[in-house]
Amino acid sequence: MDFIRAKLGGHTNSPARPAVILSSQSLEQTIDRHDRATFVKELVVTGGGVPLAMTRTRLADLGGGTSAPALLVHGFGQNRYAWHLPARSMANHLARSGYDVFNLDLRGHGLSRSLGTKSPRSVDEYVTEDIPRVIDEIMIHSGRRPIHFVGHSFGGLLGYATAPLVDGAMAGVVSIGSPYHFAQGSLSLQVIAFFVDVMRHMGIPEFGLSLPIYPIGAVMRAFGRMADSPYFPLPFRAWHSGALEPQVLEQHLRLAFDCAAMSELRSMCEWATQVRFGGSSRDYGERFEAMNLPLLVVAGKHDDLAPPPSVQPAYDRSRSADKTYRTVDLGHIDLLVGRDAPSSTWSCVTSWLDAHTPLSI
Repeated sequence: MDFIRAKLGGHTNSPARPAVILSSQSLEQTIDRHDRATFVKELVVTGGGVPLAMTRTRLADLGGGTSAPALLVHGFGQNRYAWHLPARSMANHLARSGYDVFNLDLRGHGLSRSLGTKSPRSVDEYVTEDIPRVIDEIMIHSGRRPIHFVGHSFGGLLGYATAPLVDGAMAGVVSIGSPYHFAQGSLSLQVIAFFVDVMRHMGIPEFGLSLPIYPIGAVMRAFGRMADSPYFPLPFRAWHSGALEPQVLEQHLRLAFDCAAMSELRSMCEWATQVRFGGSSRDYGERFEAMNLPLLVVAGKHDDLAPPPSVQPAYDRSRSADKTYRTVDLGHIDLLVGRDAPSSTWSCVTSWLDAHTPLSI
C-alpha cells in the first residue's frame, strides 16, 4: 500500500482532491463458467480525507461507449469480491452487457481498508459522506450521466437511504436481498437483534469497531462439506445448500469474507426491534418511501439472512410510480454468484436496467 499512499500524496487524511486512477489494464476474465471476455479494468481511488477504492470495469471492444454507469455496493461483512469472483462475476456480466461498472469497497472494507480508512462510527457516514462522494466521482468519470445504484443486502439499504439525498444523480435503485425490516421472517435473527439492541441501550460504545470475519471463512473452507450440508446445525446460513459449486464457494469464502462493522450491525438490529427502516432517530424510511425513483427489489426464496418477508416491505411501502418486486429460488450469497444466478438474478437485473436506460445515453 506504500505505492498507493505515494500516489495519493503520502497520506490518506488530506483535504478533498480529485479521484486518482492508480492502474488501468486490459484483461481477459471469466463471466461465468467458460464464458469469457476482455475488459478494461481501472482502480479508482476517491480524493478526500476518507479515500475509497473502486474497481471500474468496461468491455474492451465496446466501440460505441457504455450505455450507463452502474455502482455496485456490497453487503455487511463483505467487499467488492461479492460481485466478482474468478469463476463467476456479475460485475463482468454487467460490463459485457454494456454498462460502465464501478465496484465499490465501502470504508473499512477491502482495498479501502488497505488505504487506511476505518469502519464508520455510524451508518450516517456512509449515507451523507461516502456514497454521495462516490456518486460525484462516477459522474465525473462517466460523462455526468445518471447512475444505476445496485446494492446487495446492506448495500441495498444504503441505496434506499442515499438516493433521496442525491436528487437527479441516480437513474434507479436495485436492491438484491436487502432486508428493509431486518430479521422479519427469521426468529433466530430476531433473537440476535434483540440482544444486540439491549447492548445498545446499555450504552456499550463501539468507537468504529470492526471485527474480521475472514477467519470464519477460513474455518468454513476447512469444513466445506459440512458447511454446505442441508444438515448444517446453525439455523441460518449465508447460502442455500448446493447452490454454489465447491470451487465458487471456496473463492467466495476466501475473497469476499471481510470485516463486520459493528455500527452496521447495531443499526440493523435497532431497526429490527422497531420494525422500521432507519429507526426512530432517522428519517431514512420516510425519505425513501416518498421518493419517486424507479425501484427494483429482488428477494431470494431460500435466503436465511434476508427472507422475503424482510425484503418485500421496501416494495410495499415505496410510493414510487415505477416499482418492481421479484423473487428467485436462491439464498443470500448465491443471489450474486450461485450456479443459477446468471439465469435468474443477473437476467432479472440486466433486463430491468436495460428497460430503464434511455436509448439516447
